[in-house]
Amino acid sequence: MDLALLRTFVTVHRAGSFTRAAALLGLSQPAVTSQIRTLERQLGRPLFLRQPRGVTPTSIGDELAHKAAPHLDALVEIAETGLDDESSLRTLHLAGPPEFTAERALPALTELTGEDGQGFALRASFGNAEETLEGLAAGHHDLAISTARPRGALLTAGTLCDEEHVLVGSPQWAEQIGGGSEPLPADKAAAALESLPVIEVHESLPFVSRYWASVFDSCPAAPGTVVVPDLRAVLACAVAGAGLAVLPRYLCAEALERGEVVALHEPAVPPLRTYFLVVRSGTLAMPHIARAHEWLLRAATDWC
Repeated sequence: MDLALLRTFVTVHRAGSFTRAAALLGLSQPAVTSQIRTLERQLGRPLFLRQPRGVTPTSIGDELAHKAAPHLDALVEIAETGLDDESSLRTLHLAGPPEFTAERALPALTELTGEDGQGFALRASFGNAEETLEGLAAGHHDLAISTARPRGALLTAGTLCDEEHVLVGSPQWAEQIGGGSEPLPADKAAAALESLPVIEVHESLPFVSRYWASVFDSCPAAPGTVVVPDLRAVLACAVAGAGLAVLPRYLCAEALERGEVVALHEPAVPPLRTYFLVVRSGTLAMPHIARAHEWLLRAATDWC
């Protein structure tokens, strides 16, 4: 059986689409379709059921993928790393949200860079969940940190950590709404907070809206007064007294400790957001990706 046909088959099986598999393989869609039909003729059995949006493997297709994929992954790893790669430095391409990647992931991974025989060069790019997962699926990244869990067999995700969200503002805002240095009680918080200007990363108020829905079971009434596309800038504006903000605790912990901002409300169950560590299926066979993946999972035990 032709290994090229098996490689195309496994890629289609993971991608769930001839179009996406063609992009990953650098082939045209008709070429991928032709290879799958050739393989189906050789086996005498259909491997996929064509759907309006992509394809679904048959039971024979699932069985073949289960048997063939690990061996093909091993062959790809040998082909990409070479038989003697001790003197070469592999490059790890990481993608994720700018603040979390910069504050958490990159400092952890830089410990693995260097020419120690197991190290790697590091390249990072920032984007939202949709952008990073699309880039990972297309082969532009090796690892992605995402706030959304991907679907399908092409990408494999595991929980990295949860981050707690905190409603903060400068001390003068806390005084103005009657909270002083102590967080407002729940029965007074929502109404009092409606009078404060809002700092956010987008006009849709994603962080504030999520907090209001989770804690107050309502939607915020005030629009964004300051909108900046970076949570670190949101924190700086909150410290400067521009209004209230909802921030990850890891990002504002030092400002809270210094008294530059205070918690305006502390619910019994704080809102959480989950981060996922995502790879393309099969790529953990590559040592530099597997090492970075394991290192981030270990580092994340101290981030929660």
